[in-house]
Amino acid sequence: MIATPGRVEPVPKPLSLSFDPISRAGELWKGRWGRSPSMEAITSIMRAHQILLAEVDAVVRPYGLTFARYEALVLLTFSKKGELPMSKIGERLMVHPTSVTNTVDRLARAGLVTRRPNPNDGRGTLAVITDRGREICDAATRDLMAMDFGLGAYDEEECEEIFALLRPLRLAAGDFRDD
Repeated sequence: MIATPGRVEPVPKPLSLSFDPISRAGELWKGRWGRSPSMEAITSIMRAHQILLAEVDAVVRPYGLTFARYEALVLLTFSKKGELPMSKIGERLMVHPTSVTNTVDRLARAGLVTRRPNPNDGRGTLAVITDRGREICDAATRDLMAMDFGLGAYDEEECEEIFALLRPLRLAAGDFRDD
């Protein structure tokens, strides 16, 4: 999807192949190294990631955001006071501290967040969402929800199944503990 704030339009699609290249790769793989459903699955997941990221980024781009910046804004809106330590942002978004710094720097330049010293940690910094940041987050969220975050090919039940299928992978990676 391509979006202007408040309006979502389809992204032009590349020319379609007359065959499924991942299935074809699976056939060739089987002939050379043996059957590997996991190779077909990972390749499909990686392609889906490319497709979804392109569609979601097209929707948030008119707001001066990337999906990573949008996620940071959402996280700040979920916090009680609209502020979080930079370390918590990295922890919750599961990204490297350098990525958090770059993300918050971009959001600050756009006037969507400010920084202030963390009163509970003399060396730490808090990222604080601005009123403008909340407005942009709300507007981008409306547009993303209108296009089902790029997952419009699936119904609600299928989206829940996708979440359930990927959860053990995230658990095994240590994203969270299943206490």
